[in-house]
Amino acid sequence: MVGATPPMGWNSWDCYGTTVTEAEVLANAGFMAEHLLPHGWDTVVVDIAWSDPGARAHGYNEGAELVLDGYGRLQPAPNRFPSAADGAGFGPLAERVHALGLRFGVHVMRGIPRRATEQDLPVLGTTATARDVADPSARCTWNPDMDGLDHAHPAAQAYYDSCVVQLAGWGVDFVKADDMLWPYRTADIEAYARAIERSGRDITLSLSPGRDLSTTRLEHLRAHATMWRVCDDLWDRWEDVEANLTRLAQWAPLAVPGAWPDADMLPLGHIGIRAERGEDRHSLLTPDEQQTLLTLWVMARSPLMMGGDLPSSSPETIALLTHDAVLEVLRASTGNREVLREGPLVLWAAASTSSPRRYAAVLHTGDEAMVVDLDDGDVGAAGDERVTDLWTGRQLSWAGGRLQLDVPAHGSRLLGLDPA
Repeated sequence: MVGATPPMGWNSWDCYGTTVTEAEVLANAGFMAEHLLPHGWDTVVVDIAWSDPGARAHGYNEGAELVLDGYGRLQPAPNRFPSAADGAGFGPLAERVHALGLRFGVHVMRGIPRRATEQDLPVLGTTATARDVADPSARCTWNPDMDGLDHAHPAAQAYYDSCVVQLAGWGVDFVKADDMLWPYRTADIEAYARAIERSGRDITLSLSPGRDLSTTRLEHLRAHATMWRVCDDLWDRWEDVEANLTRLAQWAPLAVPGAWPDADMLPLGHIGIRAERGEDRHSLLTPDEQQTLLTLWVMARSPLMMGGDLPSSSPETIALLTHDAVLEVLRASTGNREVLREGPLVLWAAASTSSPRRYAAVLHTGDEAMVVDLDDGDVGAAGDERVTDLWTGRQLSWAGGRLQLDVPAHGSRLLGLDPA
């Protein structure tokens, strides 16, 4: 089943923005296959603007001469993806990624390219053209490439069908569909999900971005997507991580297999190389903040999409991503929820689906280190369990039903609680 556990992979956005190349995708895929695949990481995603031959760092090109086929469908720019030459599309690259034992994904934008509208290209399988189905009044507000689609016209669905059939033929396993959630685009979400179903290929559908997303959308999201963002783009700033504490407290209890609220990519390791924001750097989050981010993401069962360039990230970053005792919480837990929020202290609790173990997370948002005097009842414990600090492997002990924990500023502790 697609999405039985939260997806785990790499996405090119945080390190390469709109400019990633085939060589860089393959370098990350090779590193993932060797170092991360044994720990559950299995998806490689090419993010936005892969059809723009003149893509640049720090933004989008107005009037970009996107590479299209004769039916207005985006094609990889051959100067950046040489194997796409002669109409091969992403097929050869997907084949190489699959040969590594990985899944291959791409980013798409809502709508139809403005360039297709300008050229009035035909919609495959219909007598309609791009101008018939385009809705310029529903253009994306932050990206200059696309017109909206007029879903009152039947060929709008045909256009999405043709795009997804092409992706399926290339061997795409994962689609990140952007400009779908803010504002909420009901007709586009339904049409794109229908196109995936008609394609006959199991494709994970991820929806973005998640600004101001209400839980009233839950049933519609569950019916049409595998994962959906609950926030705007998240970068290597503590305030971005802290803000997701509130969002995930709302959304995590609503996660079910095959339908995952998504807290966005992990801005860890070597990022900003040619990205939208900031210069070439390693993540500005402190080591404690990075651990807190991952603790929160796994306790909330958010998909994990690494944003940093894997081959040039530090060994310490790779160690964070491959910590099996921590990743087990992501894959095999239930009842994940926030159980206490008092001042800078936030507690989460969950239970294992594969053993009698329970989990507890202590998250500290304050700017100074603190000692947390944890009461067993605060996390649904009995006070006699064997306690393991999952990040360090150290054994801890209750004393009269209480556990004292030193927690650094913006830090966390992730505990496994086993019956005595």
